[in-house]
Amino acid sequence: MSAFRSESDLEFKLVSLECHFTWDLDISRSKLLCIQDTLEDIGLEEGYCWLGHIFNLQGFIHHQLGLIEEARGFFCRAAEAFRQLRNTVSDEGPWLVVNYGNMAWLHHQMGEEAQTREYLSKVEALVCEYPSPSLDDPHSEICAEKAWTVMKFSTNKKLLAVDYFQRAIRMQPDVVEWQTSRVLALVKAFMHRKENLDSDILEKVKIAKEHDPENLYLTALYLEARAQKGARIQDEAQKLARRVLRKPVSSYSGMKPLLRLYRIYLSIDEALDLAEEALERHPDARYIKRCAAICYKRKVFSQSNNHLERNLIERAVSLHKETIALYPRSSLKMQISLANIYAKSNQRAEAEELFEKLLEADLDPEEEQMVCSFYAKYLQYSRKERNKSITYYKRAAVIPHQSFYREDSIRRLEKISEEKRQPMSRDIEDFLVNLSL
Repeated sequence: MSAFRSESDLEFKLVSLECHFTWDLDISRSKLLCIQDTLEDIGLEEGYCWLGHIFNLQGFIHHQLGLIEEARGFFCRAAEAFRQLRNTVSDEGPWLVVNYGNMAWLHHQMGEEAQTREYLSKVEALVCEYPSPSLDDPHSEICAEKAWTVMKFSTNKKLLAVDYFQRAIRMQPDVVEWQTSRVLALVKAFMHRKENLDSDILEKVKIAKEHDPENLYLTALYLEARAQKGARIQDEAQKLARRVLRKPVSSYSGMKPLLRLYRIYLSIDEALDLAEEALERHPDARYIKRCAAICYKRKVFSQSNNHLERNLIERAVSLHKETIALYPRSSLKMQISLANIYAKSNQRAEAEELFEKLLEADLDPEEEQMVCSFYAKYLQYSRKERNKSITYYKRAAVIPHQSFYREDSIRRLEKISEEKRQPMSRDIEDFLVNLSL
């Protein structure tokens, strides 16, 4: 009975920890691999103030992928990064609570009970020595790391990240990177819902930019928000482009939102010129190639079929192939984009071959829904094979996993079924009824 209570007490303490293992994160393999690439693209220089968080999350991802020793290495690097970044007299602080919690879980799942209890004791000691300023929330350092982590896992949870950052800021209002990240999460939440920023949020972005003038990602978003309101921002955008091009390559550098700003509000051809200049400066940088590939895809799909230039198609295809090779873990969307470029340029055999390869691949549920959804649209609009497209909309819809692609496929089936002269209307209606049971 004593051993049982001891084991039960251990499990309770582990579940009660604030760490990546208890934060209910999406641990599908495709999501983990995608975030792994995202973290690598941040770069250690631009992501300096987040190094501890980056290594902690890398450790969790490697653990979930079964790479235990690699996970241990990243957790150790995280602890060291926190100690160096905080530059305090003591090697210990509340910023290590999440890291020690992760280490406790790691040892527990390896069956190393003595080490598990050692890290649990370290967590308890830190919590006692550094109590949270709030009675209702964990320490500000924990709230901030949880917010940063949630941001990386789900677009739909950006507002949750905003809330966690806000809690951290209430307790410790002088941390600039938390203020900036809170605003970034807020802006991205509105962008995901395709909503323009209201004046209140725009003012928050402006204030954050003034407090963090070297954050060019934030500056690019601010210009984009002003452009949405009709402001003339061409001169400012050109000055920003010079600054972004001088920065080290990083997903934090501001290149991606800057190129989007150029594409949508200035000139897509100027966006292509900017992407090409970035490639000239950094010919081996995979992140820049990915940004450039997206620009070329947008250019291809902005053209009518009769005005597609051969050089444009060849450059778009070439960049997509290079990017896919550089992101072997998370290139599914890029492969779908390449298939759609083939379809747009009447290279149907290549499009069909690539879609068939993806349909036969070992995919997780959301990935399979994504491929089926895009293939169905290709069949419906490029091949004019509506009946066959219905088959793949159904295949996406029947997979029991909630995602945008499932919901979109259901909406498209509903729309097709409403066309009374459509021979398969009754069949689709029956399918949708059974789907909802």
